[in-house]
Amino acid sequence: MSGSASLLHDFLCAVVHESTSRFAGLLQAPGRLLPALWASFGYGWVRIGGMRLGIAHHLGWAVAVTASADHKVVDRRRIELIEPGMPAAPIHHVGGAHSLHRLADPLDDDALAALVADVRTSVIRASSARLDELAAALPEPIVSMSLRAWPADFPVDIAVQRRVPYESRADSVMYCQVLAELARERGWRVHFSNFKSVEDEAACILGDRADDVLYGPRATLGPPWSKDHRMALAATIVTA
Repeated sequence: MSGSASLLHDFLCAVVHESTSRFAGLLQAPGRLLPALWASFGYGWVRIGGMRLGIAHHLGWAVAVTASADHKVVDRRRIELIEPGMPAAPIHHVGGAHSLHRLADPLDDDALAALVADVRTSVIRASSARLDELAAALPEPIVSMSLRAWPADFPVDIAVQRRVPYESRADSVMYCQVLAELARERGWRVHFSNFKSVEDEAACILGDRADDVLYGPRATLGPPWSKDHRMALAATIVTA
């Protein structure tokens, strides 16, 4: 594919797969469309090195995939995001609206807020330690972390979070918020993706390389290489 055709391909992918706000960010973000346009006019563009970290998180743990600038998987591991003995989903499992998910009578708002604060502190400690271990094991510094996006207007009041429809997402949002904060503390850029479409977006960017990049690691590295791994890797590609 020629340079101009490749540029047009990427541009159209952005139009089809990105939201309006995300597309606007694409036009402004360093390392995305504008450098490609610059290169298309003959000025050249050198991809910045460093490791891209993608996180596919769950309640209390996550799959972390680290890739190079050319999308080669350098590290993949499961990381624990919370210390042992702490409730991994305090809103959903302790303070949620559904009795089926609770192990005991629900706490009142103040007690639940105190528990959530304790859990958040535990998540900060555990996640910080795991991220530092990961960074120390890599051949180059981490330059970015890609996470699952959450609504910008997600409520912060515990009394609201414990109600439907927020209680099923509140704990997940907390993990993402902590991970984003820890990344920024380390000087890493933080990117957010829609994980429902991130594989398709990455495939559109990769073109003919999509299968090799997204599915190849299972053959070259061996299992595990699950959907979580592919989503985490894909997130590093669409935000590169």
